[in-house]
Amino acid sequence: MRRLVYMIWLAALPLLATRCPAKNKAATAASQAAPAARADCPPAKLEAKIAELKTQPKANPAYEVWEYKYQGQKVYLISAPCCDNYATLYDACLNVLCAPSGGFTGRGDGLCPDFNEKATDKKLVWRDPR
Repeated sequence: MRRLVYMIWLAALPLLATRCPAKNKAATAASQAAPAARADCPPAKLEAKIAELKTQPKANPAYEVWEYKYQGQKVYLISAPCCDNYATLYDACLNVLCAPSGGFTGRGDGLCPDFNEKATDKKLVWRDPR
């Protein structure tokens, strides 16, 4: 019986592996599309995200939240805790758009390669004071 279960899992692994990239391709295509401006996002979302960061252990370098204008909308870049982690870019509703920096190469996830050239109106919103 164990051998049968083992064989079923071995047969299913290639099917499971081929389904993941398709999901990632759809997510990549969605994140590469120009983000739509949303006026219905409550400002409390950003406050809640900052409160969440305050509950995390102290990071080195300290967590920072930066506001930019990118692709015609307000976005927030939240720094990552040390060493090869992605800095995440969020839209005004705090939906993840991409990671413009970080990772092993320091160039992010590649989904918004023009962020550093095209983002404007940089403003520090919050820096962890710890």
